[in-house]
Amino acid sequence: MKTILVVEDDLKILRGLEMNLKFEGYAVQTAVEGHDGLKKAVESPLDLLLLDLMLPGLSGYDICRKVREQKPDLPIIMLTAKGQEIDKVAGLDLGADDYVTKPFGVSELMARIRALLRRSEPKGKELERYSFGSVTLDFKKYQAEVNGKAVELSAKEFDVLRYLIDHAGEAVHRHDLLDKVWGYDAMPTTRTVDNFILDLRKKLEDDPAQPEHILSIRGVGYKFVP
Repeated sequence: MKTILVVEDDLKILRGLEMNLKFEGYAVQTAVEGHDGLKKAVESPLDLLLLDLMLPGLSGYDICRKVREQKPDLPIIMLTAKGQEIDKVAGLDLGADDYVTKPFGVSELMARIRALLRRSEPKGKELERYSFGSVTLDFKKYQAEVNGKAVELSAKEFDVLRYLIDHAGEAVHRHDLLDKVWGYDAMPTTRTVDNFILDLRKKLEDDPAQPEHILSIRGVGYKFVP
């Protein structure tokens, strides 16, 4: 599960962001003051920082600069009520990866977060073969076996499995699967993901009604357990 720190002194905005991020499947830390925000940003294991520009104690500019010195690879999105070009340039020059002006749409912000987290993921060697339970998968030949017997899977089903396996043990949101496997321009729905998971369980799980490997996470999506 990805962890996001939100540093925002407007409690209404802070609680709204916290609620929406948790709904999307993220772990959330919060701070309402600059010095506390900097301490948490530097000392806590984080995957992304959502940082307000105007904060009591220490500005978002100062926090961004200091975080960049110690965590050069941490994705940072700045939040601000200012919309002038000079403010955006200053924030980006200090090391922010993206910039969102208030008021902002939650859906757009979540899409920006997902995109930034994807870009920051380390690129490892592409998965070629993988086994779990009674299942053996060959991602190069697009072949699958269960208990030594061939099972037919579509290329898209292999793509779904690859993404789940690459994020084994993590809660994977349906929207992440849609974005990464299908692409939003294909106009799929979360029901598409659910149908694919249902079919995969029928083909790969010993008991599809009581899956052991492709688990449902209520309100979020799915988790792969080897």
